[in-house]
Amino acid sequence: MKFISQVTGLAIAGVLFSSNSSATTGYFMHAYGVKAQGNAGVSIAQFQDALSIANNPAGLSWVGNRIDIGASIFSPDRSANITANQLPNANGSYDGNGRAYFVLPEIALNHQINDQVALGLAVYGNGGMNTGYQDNPFAAFGNRGTAGVDLTQVFVSPAVSWKYAANQSVGVATNILYQRFEARGIQGFAGFSSDASNLSNRGKQSATGLGARVGWSGIFFNDRLTLGASYASKINADRFDQYRGLFAEHGDFDVPENYAVGAALKVSPQFTIAADVQRINYSDVKSVGHSFDVGQLQQGQLFGSPQGPGFGWKDINVYKLGVSYQAHPRLLLRAGYSHNDQPIPAQEVFLNILAPGVIQDHLSVGATWDIDPHQELSIAYTHALENEVKGPISPAFGGGEAKIKMSQDILGIAYGYRF
Repeated sequence: MKFISQVTGLAIAGVLFSSNSSATTGYFMHAYGVKAQGNAGVSIAQFQDALSIANNPAGLSWVGNRIDIGASIFSPDRSANITANQLPNANGSYDGNGRAYFVLPEIALNHQINDQVALGLAVYGNGGMNTGYQDNPFAAFGNRGTAGVDLTQVFVSPAVSWKYAANQSVGVATNILYQRFEARGIQGFAGFSSDASNLSNRGKQSATGLGARVGWSGIFFNDRLTLGASYASKINADRFDQYRGLFAEHGDFDVPENYAVGAALKVSPQFTIAADVQRINYSDVKSVGHSFDVGQLQQGQLFGSPQGPGFGWKDINVYKLGVSYQAHPRLLLRAGYSHNDQPIPAQEVFLNILAPGVIQDHLSVGATWDIDPHQELSIAYTHALENEVKGPISPAFGGGEAKIKMSQDILGIAYGYRF
């Protein structure tokens, strides 16, 4: 247990101080836990490890005593293009890959107190966004230097699950938020800010917040059908004071409410098919959901003001389908596909050059190998299919058209120990 405590402490520090970027379903991760990655994120009614805390904490009642430690290498390819703009030197193609690779660690622990109660702890990246344009796409508008944003969100989530019946459980996790943000290369928009000195190039700033996730699970028809539901509250985070001239409500940047339902059907002892439907309410966070409306800017609704512009993101639904096959007593194979609505409307593309979260489709494969009765090793690979959105640029910024594009590759590995 001393070894487990030491490893846990190191892993928690690694997650908290890692620089992660995970714009997959908007800016949320498409999956939490390497095993769930192999099923394209399906996890609301499929409980495979202690990372169930991040998906449906009621699942802790079914995974037993265990610790899970993993990491994923995340490689997004993001770019932008401006055409037919009337300003000198605005048109061109822009590479947003100032940084090409990110490491996303995760750790979770579950302890079965008795037949009814399980306690757990998970530390993981909730989401993020990163762009770095060495050739500034906004240079023609008075901006200088590398342009981009860097957002990291990490959750520390203690959880409890109660099996109140032989086949049903409820769970709750406290989501303790740590987030960090930086914006660069947009100081030329100072005339559109309510606080120009706190708009851009102010370095990294962190903020915290508190929320909760609750879940339910039930197993029916001789353990063949599992159902689940999960709800996570909106997290009202501390303001980013160093960016109070950028985000609406004087630097406010909250985590949106989200919820999901899922089902898993064991078709045979070897084959399981599972599906989730998730909703993420991005529009409820003003700094994310408010439209970048030039007319309102000209009427005094400036960046950073209570009704100031945001990135114009819409609420999205996420649909996930996964299959698992026990190919050998010690080898489980996984595959999955997920699709989500497009959060970025065409009319919001210009500002979203900074945050091109346009991915809509993921294809995943994965596997778990049981090393012995206590140890297991899991791997997963996901490819997020390239997608693009294009839309008009306001005549106030020279007109023409902007296009943003992204694809992603994610490779994860995790070690699990049952005790």
